[in-house]
Amino acid sequence: MNEESNIKQKIDLSVLIPLYNERDNLRPLFQKITEVLDGQELEWEVIFVDDGSDDGSADIIRDIEESSSRVKVVSLRRNFGKSAALDTGFQETAGKWVVIMDADLQDDPEEIPGLIEMLSDGYDLVSGWRFHRQDRFIKKYTSRIYNWVTSSMSGIKLHDFNCGLKAMVKEVPGSISLYGELHRYIPVLAYWKGFRVTEKKVTHHPRAFGESKFGMYRFFAGFMDMLTVMFLTRYAKKPLHLFGGAGLILFVVGLLINGYLVMLSLLGVDFIRVRPLLFLGILLMLIGFQLISTGLLGEMMAMSLNRKKGQDVIRKP
Repeated sequence: MNEESNIKQKIDLSVLIPLYNERDNLRPLFQKITEVLDGQELEWEVIFVDDGSDDGSADIIRDIEESSSRVKVVSLRRNFGKSAALDTGFQETAGKWVVIMDADLQDDPEEIPGLIEMLSDGYDLVSGWRFHRQDRFIKKYTSRIYNWVTSSMSGIKLHDFNCGLKAMVKEVPGSISLYGELHRYIPVLAYWKGFRVTEKKVTHHPRAFGESKFGMYRFFAGFMDMLTVMFLTRYAKKPLHLFGGAGLILFVVGLLINGYLVMLSLLGVDFIRVRPLLFLGILLMLIGFQLISTGLLGEMMAMSLNRKKGQDVIRKP
């Protein structure tokens, strides 16, 4: 076993920080992380992932890397988004625990030991809950709506899915794939992989430097990604339950409508060919049949993949 492998085995904690145009926050953030973690009896590293910054952030984290052997820097060629930055950073982590946090100084490094303690108690992922959130009104209350909908649809009773501060065991990032805006749903993806997920109230600070990357587009995109997550976690291996269920409902409704019209025609009450309701019934039956067929095709594809790759089951160590 080479020297690099020995070093990696000694790392207890990897702190992963994706960033985009946060130059004024980077040095104070690393200083705070150092002050907190130097007081802990563990070996740690910090991985900065520059997501195509154009404000000089890349130069600052390179300087930090040169000044500390605990720092690793990964630079992306352009701004690919937070999910891509995290997914890239996960591949570089060596610790048995991984903490992710934003680079805007709103997440407090003082919370890291408490998160790690909860992992030691048996949880696989601990998500921060910004109990007293220090953000603008519109961002704060749109997030409340988003969190309520996500909790209701996913079945996970968390208050703050999109908090940038999270801690997890190393098996979690190795078991999930992030793209698009799926970083918002790391707790959901982990939960549906069978990991134990919980939350912890954490301190949240007002932004001191730079600008928030929040926009209304991300708010609506988040709900679209929620549908993606629900499909991937609940129905990827049983697509007939989704498409077939919806198709069966539409087919039955269309059948009832047309049965009602046929009964009227047999009783001589009306001619069904002049009723627009007839076309609605036929349309619903056709759509229902197509959805059921789509579900069956999906089941055939899922069965084929399972035969080739085996069941995607996470075993306890």
